[in-house]
Amino acid sequence: MIDAHQHFWRLDRGDYDWPNASVAPIFRDFGPEDLRPLLAAAGVQKTVLVQATPTTAETEFLLALAKQTDFVAGVVGWVDLTTADAIPTIDRLRADPMLKGLRPMLQNIDRTDWILDPAAAPALSHMQATGLRFDALIQPRHLPVIALLALRYPDLPILIDHIAKPRMGQGQSPDPAWAEGMAALAKLPNVWCKLSGMVTEIGPDWQTADLAPFAAHILQAFGPDRVIWGSDWPVLQLASDYATNLATALSLVPPAQHSKIFDANARRFYGLG
Repeated sequence: MIDAHQHFWRLDRGDYDWPNASVAPIFRDFGPEDLRPLLAAAGVQKTVLVQATPTTAETEFLLALAKQTDFVAGVVGWVDLTTADAIPTIDRLRADPMLKGLRPMLQNIDRTDWILDPAAAPALSHMQATGLRFDALIQPRHLPVIALLALRYPDLPILIDHIAKPRMGQGQSPDPAWAEGMAALAKLPNVWCKLSGMVTEIGPDWQTADLAPFAAHILQAFGPDRVIWGSDWPVLQLASDYATNLATALSLVPPAQHSKIFDANARRFYGLG
C-alpha cells in the first residue's frame, strides 16, 4: 500500500504559520521515525510527502528528508507560480527526481481565481510540459476554477486534495453544489481525487456514517481508476489515529478496488514506478 498524503515538519525551521498553538496535539516536530512504526503496523510500504507551508525552503527540506527516508517515494513541493523566477525555481527543484508535483495551497488565498491569473500561466505551462503534477488544496468555492484550469491545461495531471473539503458531519448529506462540482470535475480526464482529510473536517466526533455518502459520491464520479487514498498524517491525529483512519478508508472502498485506490493509482498518478 501507498499513503499518498503525509507531512513532516520541524518547527525550529521558522517558516510555518501553521501548525500553531491552535492545534496543540500536532504543534510539535514530526519526522520519519514518528511515522515509520505506524506504517509498519498498518502494512503501508511507501508514502508521498506533501508540503505544509508556502516556501521553497521547506520543499528543499522535504527533498533532503526524502533522500534519507527509505519509505518516501516522492515529494509534492511548493513554488510561487506567479513570480518572474518561477520557472528557474521549478527547474532547480525538479533536478531532484523525488519531486513529483507542486501544491500552491489555494485554500489559503483569498482570491478564489488566483490560479487563473495570467502571471501563473508560464509556470503552469512549464509544469505541464515537464510532467509535474498539480495537487489542488482547495475548498468547494474553487471547484469551477479548477474545472477551467483543467480545460486550459489538459495535459496537466490535477489531484483534488481532501475531496475539496466539503462541510461534513452530524449526519449532513453532501451539499448539492459540491456534489455537482465534483461530478463536473470528474468528467475531465486529467482530474483525479484524493480520498483523504475527511475525518479532520469533522473532528473527533466523526462517524463512519458521516463519511460514507461523500466517499460513495467520489467513487461513483471518478471511478476506481482516478481515486487515491492518503492519510493526511499527522493532521489526522486531531480527529483519529493512523490505524483507525486506514481501516475506515478500507471499509468505505469496495474490496475489489483496494489494489488500485490504495496502491496502483498513486504509482500511476505520481509516476512512482
